[in-house]
Amino acid sequence: MTLDSVRFDNPSLVQPLEASIQTALRLGASHVEARMMQTRVRYVATADRQLESAGLSRTSGVGIRVLVDGCWGFAGTSSMRPEDLDRAVRDAVLLARASRPLATDPVTLAPEPSHTGHWSSACSEDPFEVTNSDIEALLCGRESTLASAAGIQHTDSSLMAVDEATVLVTSDGTRVSQHKTRVHATITALGSNDQTGVIDTMRSLAPPTARGFEYLRGDGWDWDTEIAAMPDLLAEKLAAPSVTPGPATVVLDPSNLWLTIHESVGHATELDRALGYEANYAGTSFATPDQLGTLRYGSPLMHVTGDRTTDFGLATTGWDDEGVAAQEWDLVRDGVLVGYQLDRAMAGEFGLPRSNGCAYADSPQHTPIQRMPNVSLRPGAVDTSTAELIAGIEDGYYIVGDKSWSIDMQRYNFQFTGQRFHRIKSGVITGQVRDLAYQSRTPDFWGSLVALGGPSTYVLGGALNCGKAQPGQVAAVSHGCPSAVFEHVTLLNASDAS
Repeated sequence: MTLDSVRFDNPSLVQPLEASIQTALRLGASHVEARMMQTRVRYVATADRQLESAGLSRTSGVGIRVLVDGCWGFAGTSSMRPEDLDRAVRDAVLLARASRPLATDPVTLAPEPSHTGHWSSACSEDPFEVTNSDIEALLCGRESTLASAAGIQHTDSSLMAVDEATVLVTSDGTRVSQHKTRVHATITALGSNDQTGVIDTMRSLAPPTARGFEYLRGDGWDWDTEIAAMPDLLAEKLAAPSVTPGPATVVLDPSNLWLTIHESVGHATELDRALGYEANYAGTSFATPDQLGTLRYGSPLMHVTGDRTTDFGLATTGWDDEGVAAQEWDLVRDGVLVGYQLDRAMAGEFGLPRSNGCAYADSPQHTPIQRMPNVSLRPGAVDTSTAELIAGIEDGYYIVGDKSWSIDMQRYNFQFTGQRFHRIKSGVITGQVRDLAYQSRTPDFWGSLVALGGPSTYVLGGALNCGKAQPGQVAAVSHGCPSAVFEHVTLLNASDAS
C-alpha cells in the first residue's frame, strides 16, 4: 500500500476502521478512536566524502482507543485483518474495564465537532524517491567544498527523512487523513590549531523542516553561502581566546534560542507536566496551574504562542490524533503565563470549552498523549535587524547555533552552550571566544529580555526527536523566534566546569 492511498476516502482502509468502532460501541464503549498509521524513515550518512551508512525502515498498523466507564483502554496491531482488529478492540475494552477500580475520576472529553478531509504538509520533491547515489553525490559534493579549505581535517554529513500517513476514524463522526513529510540535513567540519592544540567542530545551522528534498537543493535554506563561510568561522573559533566568566549582555540568534524555548517554555507549559501527571524524560514543571494568569514568566516583551498551523512547522497538522482541528493560542502574553498545551481529557477535566489539539502518538502501537505543538516567541513589532540589535550593545556576546544543554526536572535552572560565540564591543563584533555557556533560572532569564528582533530575523528551528512518556515516544516540533537581547545573564567558562 502506498502512502498516497492512506486517505479518509479510501473504502478499503476506512471500512475496517468503522467496523472496529461499531464493535467497540457494542461492547460498551462510549467513545472510540481507530487510527491507521504508516511511517517511513530514511537515513543517509557520509564521512570524508564517502558513504558511511544508509537505511530505510517502515512501520504500519492500527491503534484502537476506547473510553469505557470513564476509563481509557488502548491496544495496537500491525495487521489490518478483521480478526486482528477485532482482537485489538476487545483487548482495549478489557484494559479499560480492568483500569476502573484504580481510577479516581472518570475521563471527560472536551467537545469537538466532527471533521472530514485530507491534509498534507508541503513537499514538492519526495525524499523517498531520490536515489541513494543522488543523495550521496549531493552530500559528498558539499563535503568536498568544505574539505578543500585550509585547516579542515574531517567532514561528515547526513540526511534524515520521515514520511508519516494516518487515517483517523472516530465514533464522533470524524473521518480525516494526513500525510506529513519532514527532513533534516547537517554538515560538520572538524579542524585543529597547531599553535594552540585546540580541536573543534563547526556544524551547519539549517534546522529540520516539514518540506521535501527540495530543501536540500536550496529551497528554504542557502546551503552554498553557509558552507562557504564555515571554514573561516571554524579557523577563527580555533584561534579564539577562552571566555571570561561573569554577568553579561547576550544577543541570542534564533539558531540558539529555539532550544532554550523548547526546554524552558515548551516542556514547562505541557499541562500534564504542570499537574504532575507526567515526569518522564523532562520532569514536571514549576509553572503550575494555580499560577495561571499571575505567574510573571518574563518581561512584558515576552509573547509565546502554541500552534499547529505555521507553514513548514514540524508539529503543524490538519488535526491532532484525537481529531481536534489545528489552531493557535497564547501560552505567555505580556510576560505572564496565560495558557497550556492540552488534549481533550485535560481540557474536559478543567471545564474548558475545547482542547487546543495537542494529542499525538508516534506509532500505531502507542496511545495518543499530550505532545508539544510548535511553541514560538513572537518577533517585535518594529522590524529591527540582528545587526541593529548588536549595534546597541556596548559590551556583550552574540551566540549562534545550539550544542549542549542541561535543565532541571522542573524546567527551572538551566545551562546552554552554542556553536559560535562572537564578542561584541561598542556595537561591533570583534571576533570569537571559546568555551562559553550561559546559565540562569527560567523566570530570571526571560525577565531579562530587553529587546526583540523584527519579523525579518524570525527563523523556525526545531527537532525531530523530542522524547516523552513511558513507554517512550518521539515527536517532531518547531520553535520559531527572532534574535533577542538578554541582560545580566551569567556566563560560565565551560572548560572550567567540573
